[in-house]
Amino acid sequence: MSDAPKVGTIGWVDLTVPDAVRLKEFYSSVVGWGTDPVDMGGYEDFCMVPPEGGAPAAGVCHARGSNEGLPPVWLVYLTVADLDASVAKVEELGGSVLVPAKSMGGYGRYCVIKDPAGAVAALYEPAAATAAG
Repeated sequence: MSDAPKVGTIGWVDLTVPDAVRLKEFYSSVVGWGTDPVDMGGYEDFCMVPPEGGAPAAGVCHARGSNEGLPPVWLVYLTVADLDASVAKVEELGGSVLVPAKSMGGYGRYCVIKDPAGAVAALYEPAAATAAG
């Protein structure tokens, strides 16, 4: 998530699974993605890079650390202007928070929600919005 995505867009996608090494190999073979390891302090997650190179297309992550407890899911990060206000709306409208707001360092903040239908997604507030708010 190097460039801040626009509010209302999908800013990033991660696949969170118990064995990211196995699944990154699967998607490398199926899609043709290259991999760029990301040090997570004791293990590696992976940015998946298109065959022609360029910016990563997605992440493949272990269900550890900040991803512990997430189901095996392609998790979309929906960009919002104000994470706290969006979380309040989630709860007001019958959704729930699965992972409370967490810092992503210089990238911003995120949380993981479940909507009223049971679908899981992340809400992402870029750092520029965090600094302004």
